Amino acid sequence: MEDKEAKSIIEAVLFIAGEPLSIDTLRKLLEIDKVQIERLIKELINEYTLRNCGLLIVEVAGGFQMVTNPACAPWVKKLLSTSIPTRLSQPSLETLAIIAYKQPIIKSEIEAIRGVNSDGVVKTLLERRLIKILGRKEVPGRPLMYGTTREFLQYFGLKDLSELPTLKEFEEVDIPEVPETMPEKSEEVQESAEEETKEVRSQEEQEEITVKSQKGQTQSVE
Repeated sequence: MEDKEAKSIIEAVLFIAGEPLSIDTLRKLLEIDKVQIERLIKELINEYTLRNCGLLIVEVAGGFQMVTNPACAPWVKKLLSTSIPTRLSQPSLETLAIIAYKQPIIKSEIEAIRGVNSDGVVKTLLERRLIKILGRKEVPGRPLMYGTTREFLQYFGLKDLSELPTLKEFEEVDIPEVPETMPEKSEEVQESAEEETKEVRSQEEQEEITVKSQKGQTQSVE
């Protein structure tokens, strides 16, 4: 099979697949060796990149996929404005991040980190095929263990889990320090509080004098 014909077939199957195809899948499909497939894929990637056309071939989720050029995103979104997939909510993103970094992980461990019940979020992520059940943990109750899927890599455009940001990179993010001294406004609040305290004490003292006076009058009558 000539290179030109092989490239045409690769383009066609990548276009129609709708999901990443591995080198092994392409090799079996075209019935040519792995080295030739890898060479043809690299050539196609370079050709599409140099042409800067509306489509690109990228490596993602352990395979190769034909995708739209990011430069065309505004027009693609405009066309699909009525059917854009629902974005993940903040709780879903938090849960997904925990699973991605801690997998395999059970639901109680997820909830211990988040501090809230995660039944609904886990169910949503399962339905969207971003996570999957990996088996059961060998502890009392044998709870289900969860991990990310190939669709997760595809959703975030990752080749594999090694492309996730490291925890060290998160730790290096600058966090504003708490000021050593409170702003001037707090001093005004403190002075106001002290004045209120003095007023309360003055009222208590006045009430105490009144009570003593009433007792003295009662004893005098007797």
